[in-house]
Amino acid sequence: MIEIKEIMNILPHAYPFLLVDRIIEMEPGKRIVGIKNVTYNEPFFPGHFPGRPIMPGVLIVEAMAQTAGVLAFKSMPEEEQGRPVYFLGIDNVRFRKPVVPGDQLRLELEITKHRQSIWGFKGKALVDGNLVAQAELLAMLGDEK
Repeated sequence: MIEIKEIMNILPHAYPFLLVDRIIEMEPGKRIVGIKNVTYNEPFFPGHFPGRPIMPGVLIVEAMAQTAGVLAFKSMPEEEQGRPVYFLGIDNVRFRKPVVPGDQLRLELEITKHRQSIWGFKGKALVDGNLVAQAELLAMLGDEK
């Protein structure tokens, strides 16, 4: 399990844009499962939507991308770790159900491709075992440390 302090050392994101609270499962080079606890005090809820708070789909995808970033980092040889992982693209994104305050997002990602500095991932987000979103993600390892 990877707790928030280690996640904050791996990812360059900070509040309010860090969207992964914990990693509960991981097989470096293969797959990862992350958790995002969705609370009413998230900064986006007052405007999305007033009186009917729903987590924006783009932030669900971002949570998947951040979880994939942790997997990529932990899958690299130690001498490569510290290089940034950049989000390149998304394909086949589908949103199935709204995510609301009180939900716990389970972010499941697996590596589908890894060639040189390019990484591909297939991801899904679930709440209480129900699929709420899915996407294919593409990322690139940056040159600088």
